[in-house]
Amino acid sequence: MTEFDPHNRCLAVGKLPSQLLGGLLAKYTIAGDRVVLGPGIGRDAAVIEMGDRLLVAKTDPITFTADEIGWYAVHVNANDVACCGAVPRWFLAALLLPDRGTTPDLVERIFRQISDACRQLGIAFCGGHTEITHGLAQPIVVGHLLGEAQRDRYVTSAGARAGDAVILTKGFAIEGTTILAREKREELRGVLSEADLDRAADFIRLPGISVVKDARIALEVGGVHALHDPTEGGMATGLWELGEASGVGLRIDQDRLPILPECERMCRHFGLDPLGVIASGSLLIAADPGRTDAIVARLNSEGIAAAVVGKVLPAEQGRRLCAADGTSRDLPTFASDEVTRLFG
Repeated sequence: MTEFDPHNRCLAVGKLPSQLLGGLLAKYTIAGDRVVLGPGIGRDAAVIEMGDRLLVAKTDPITFTADEIGWYAVHVNANDVACCGAVPRWFLAALLLPDRGTTPDLVERIFRQISDACRQLGIAFCGGHTEITHGLAQPIVVGHLLGEAQRDRYVTSAGARAGDAVILTKGFAIEGTTILAREKREELRGVLSEADLDRAADFIRLPGISVVKDARIALEVGGVHALHDPTEGGMATGLWELGEASGVGLRIDQDRLPILPECERMCRHFGLDPLGVIASGSLLIAADPGRTDAIVARLNSEGIAAAVVGKVLPAEQGRRLCAADGTSRDLPTFASDEVTRLFG
């Protein structure tokens, strides 16, 4: 996705360039005989044979924000497990805390956030590691989550097929909007009202950054070929990862993409592209077009906004973002998440 210059030794904040990461994965990872799905671009969890069921394993850190960091850590890991058709079961956390300013109250607050999020999703909080770490400016939580999948419910981000409809739940960018509302509130006063900022800060819970329910409902309806949650790098990166993992092209109708009004106003103020803002809370679904109406209707009936935003194409047709006037352009790419420009 991102142009990689091997002579440029300084990498941008955020995900590694896909060319570099792909080379490292090909060179250094080891596929065991029970590994059903190993690492790859656009693949967010490993799948391992465990007898009559599959074990889905995921790890992801929270680095953009220190506010509600434990809550984020559980939900972003649970999202990727759910996107494999698995039920999140067991959570472990590595807490790395700054050597200045860490108090017992701070540590307990993070533990409480993790515990509350795990209880909400029915997950066991069953282990991890905690330490005071030299050189950190703020806490980092690295989450590790295991889940179980039945063989007939197992899906990946690599299953999208030409002809599939692309469905998007909720709006975007939920996570980016709540991060900006919490971390940049002073700068946003006057751009949004206090009530709007309060509501945006609570997007972490309503509409929420979890897509576990979204994934479960879509799978229950049937016809789902691939699930993917756009995270760091935003909606555009999530779509690109879905296409890359599945080896397909995409036609995405830009006017159908539901950008949250608060996100649009914040991004305009800071000069950010909403398509590149971290977007946990939305779910991309590639599904049989014959089941699309039923999936959308069921999600809507459960209080989850959903809409068809595009179509899966053969790979040679590219990945295009199409405007209402008939013009189109390549799906934009981002060297790093747009939010990182404000925390550099």
